[in-house]
Amino acid sequence: MLPLGIEIRAGLHIGEVEGTAEGAVRGLAVHIGARIAALAEPGEVLVSRTLRDLVVGSGFTFIERGTHALKGVPDTWQLFSVSAGPSPS
Repeated sequence: MLPLGIEIRAGLHIGEVEGTAEGAVRGLAVHIGARIAALAEPGEVLVSRTLRDLVVGSGFTFIERGTHALKGVPDTWQLFSVSAGPSPS
């Protein structure tokens, strides 16, 4: 928990995004990241399998959190919680 008593949650995915004239980003990858963030618990970072596969060897530990349907997104998505510590045994 942060000193202000605020716990954040985050959802990460990687993919193509579209820029706009206002500097905002949009696109399916942004939508997927937002849907993943909505499933995260306070203090948790959830990532898609796509992102996990791209950072193999990074030293992060990924804990399986199941397969989920994301509203407005085709298919189901395997999600992982991220930890900087060693893999649980």
